[in-house]
Amino acid sequence: MESPARFWSIPVDQLFDQLETSPVGLSGSLAQSRLSQFSATRLVARRRTNGAILFDQFKSPVIWLLFGSAFLSFVLEDPTNGLMILFILVASGLLGYWQEWSANDAVARLLEGIETQATVLRDGKPVEVRMDSIVPGDLIRLTAGSLIPGDCRLIDSKDLFVDEAALTGESYPVEKQTGMLATETPLSQRTNSLFLGTHVVSGMATAMAIQTGRNTEFGQVSSRLEQQAPETGFERGLRNFGNLLIRITLVFVSLAFFIKVFVLPSDQEFWFRLIESLKFALALAVGMTPQMLPAITSVVLAHGAKTMARSQVIVKKLLAIENLGGMNLLCSDKTGTLTEGVVHLHSTPDLSGHDSERVLRYASINAVMQSGFENPIDRAIRKHREFDFGSVRKLNEAPYDFQRKRLSVLVEEGTSRLILTKGALGKILEVCSHVETSAGATREIAAVGIETGGIETGGIETGGIETISIETVGIETVRPQIDRLFHELSDQGYRVLGVARREVTIDHLSVEDENNMTLIGLLVFFDPPKTGVLETVRELERLGVGLKIITGDNRAVTAAISRQVGLTQSRVMTGSAMATLSDAELTRQASEVDLFAEVEPSQKERIIRALKRAGNIVGFMGDGINDAPALHAADVGISVAGAVDVAREAAQIVLLRQDLSVLIDGVEAGRRTLANTLKYVFISISGNFGYMFSLTIAWLFMPFLPLQASQILLINLLADFPAMTLATDRVDPELIQSPRRWDLAFIFRFMLVFGLSGSIFDFLTFGILLYGYQAKEVEFQTGWFIESALTGLILMLLVRTQRPCFQSRPGPLLTTALLTIGAIVVYLPFSPFNQALGFEAPHWSLLGLVLMISLFYGVAMEFAKRFFYRQPLSTQTSA
Repeated sequence: MESPARFWSIPVDQLFDQLETSPVGLSGSLAQSRLSQFSATRLVARRRTNGAILFDQFKSPVIWLLFGSAFLSFVLEDPTNGLMILFILVASGLLGYWQEWSANDAVARLLEGIETQATVLRDGKPVEVRMDSIVPGDLIRLTAGSLIPGDCRLIDSKDLFVDEAALTGESYPVEKQTGMLATETPLSQRTNSLFLGTHVVSGMATAMAIQTGRNTEFGQVSSRLEQQAPETGFERGLRNFGNLLIRITLVFVSLAFFIKVFVLPSDQEFWFRLIESLKFALALAVGMTPQMLPAITSVVLAHGAKTMARSQVIVKKLLAIENLGGMNLLCSDKTGTLTEGVVHLHSTPDLSGHDSERVLRYASINAVMQSGFENPIDRAIRKHREFDFGSVRKLNEAPYDFQRKRLSVLVEEGTSRLILTKGALGKILEVCSHVETSAGATREIAAVGIETGGIETGGIETGGIETISIETVGIETVRPQIDRLFHELSDQGYRVLGVARREVTIDHLSVEDENNMTLIGLLVFFDPPKTGVLETVRELERLGVGLKIITGDNRAVTAAISRQVGLTQSRVMTGSAMATLSDAELTRQASEVDLFAEVEPSQKERIIRALKRAGNIVGFMGDGINDAPALHAADVGISVAGAVDVAREAAQIVLLRQDLSVLIDGVEAGRRTLANTLKYVFISISGNFGYMFSLTIAWLFMPFLPLQASQILLINLLADFPAMTLATDRVDPELIQSPRRWDLAFIFRFMLVFGLSGSIFDFLTFGILLYGYQAKEVEFQTGWFIESALTGLILMLLVRTQRPCFQSRPGPLLTTALLTIGAIVVYLPFSPFNQALGFEAPHWSLLGLVLMISLFYGVAMEFAKRFFYRQPLSTQTSA
């Protein structure tokens, strides 16, 4: 037996037949049989193993290259360098493992909240069973507070309201009633269906379980969270960078080795030349690798996470900081993220459009005196303003129901008895015969053509409610004015109710007494934007981050909230329209759309993936169960304070403060972190390439090795110390103004320009040492060691900024490290252990000349930098 799809559009009798059940429920034996049949679909967390998590930390090509570099260091009899590389790799991997392991229980958290009991009919009798024992065909009895144990179809109901906020994002409890709906009805409008993970606010019902476990909407969210998260922008850039390094290193080293051994003539014995050439080629391979990249990345990210934590932004996955810095699109849910997710009373206008104390007081009496279920509407009215109702006595009430969509109370104040009624405006007008003007007079009205049904909440449109003067016009003009006022408010995203009154002499209230009433005014509700959200959106726009709203709300409400957060010119796409598009078509159109309205939970994830395929670095901010797959799929998932557990667990970044301005702090911290990471990438790849290119040319055509393998590794080791301090280096403001990302073509050009420019000065040094000083092997190696190490430090100082170096002050730690290592480089050839390192003390004139060449190198690199960054700094968004 298979559960029917699109069950909301199938007649109930047909569902009974398809699921082989009846109005008295399943038999115990059939239920047990189906439990075995559907056991594979139970919601059980399928967590990744610890081994899989650990393996993922070491699958980057850069990591493979560095493991190879460590192995070669041992082959070259340099265990210190090899152990250092291994320590860095293992420490970085364990750090990433710990973070992912601690966050790996997102699915388990998702399931924790739904392990409870449900009441079902078995053999015609109500019995309590575990929720994971519910099977398709079970008839479930629901009352206020009941959790929905599966995706169900209503069989019968009475005054049923269900809270679906976690699944659909709807702020208000949703009215549910029996009936049949069209096949294409979106999830948020399936009023005849109930869904796993939601709960009953009020009323009672009997429902038939159709889908259970992983086949439910909730279960599909769980399944998507278990899938491997898509590769993020930073991870993709790092992988491509690693592949580029591997290709360059293999081609470079292999070509040099082949030429040295098989092409150039030599007096040395072949096998001796082969072994020595192999050792030197391996040293070149080690020298080409950015050995400190994992450590630099970890230190920079940890520093960024610590900085963001001070702003109450918790980073759960360190690489998310880099993605936050590269983000150029932020997609956000509406309810609870951009808005407070709490209903507020905005105004209580009379029919002339003026805020009325009288309307508010009567509405407050109704809200305070009613004894039905606790609901956001009455809560908002009571919270808006408190009145002293000591002189008011409640006599009776007519509770809210689905047919009337009204709630009335009978009260006594002094010698007067009043029926006070509030509800959907169209339903209120059905029982009104008069309208109260602002002057307190009344005019008779006929039935007013106002649409009934709930209007979902939106926000405020500045300028207030349009003033409508009805004091001097005939009664025939009242209906169009009310109609227009209602639609104007609804189109602005407000939810509008009506308030009516009638003086009576009765002692008991029934629904038949709701007649011949007087409409006194309106209640206007909204879900306001969070404090500072408009300023945050404007600041994000200044930083080059566009905003897109993705919500299950209707397009009118979504358009209203978009205007309030600064999106004045917005193109809208609905979920039903998106369902007709292929993935390729959605990828082409998604970037041009600002508002995605009436979308299903699964469509949010599809939108995120489409935007990523279009080449964007995408962030998603959400707080509900329905947001979890999109948070999982985004380059950077951002959740907020008050989000459900699964949303916080699926996100990589959690904002603890309600103030969204902390998001700006996070973006800027991410860009500083990314900038400092890329500094090391630029410095290492350009410096190493130029250094290795010069070394290779010298090695091919000189009678001795230009540097010993141990000296090459020593230069790398010395350069690593100042490189580590890049984590705390200052970042120029223009590098924070726009998103940056990995651009391999840009990196390759940078490597060629600065690497080959540096080689020119290396060759100048070669000429001076060989032909000016007639330097022998050890003297040559000493002189070039000093020049090569110093120019590497100078390169680090210059290319850390796109500005002229004197206009960008380095961080104090970097400055100290550069000066200290520079002094050590000059000192080593004069040290007591210089011979152990293969050096000899150089003549002062040689030292002075090498220092002068290094100084000229710095000047030349500054000009090369100005040539390379010819376009304005603010437009340099590539990495």
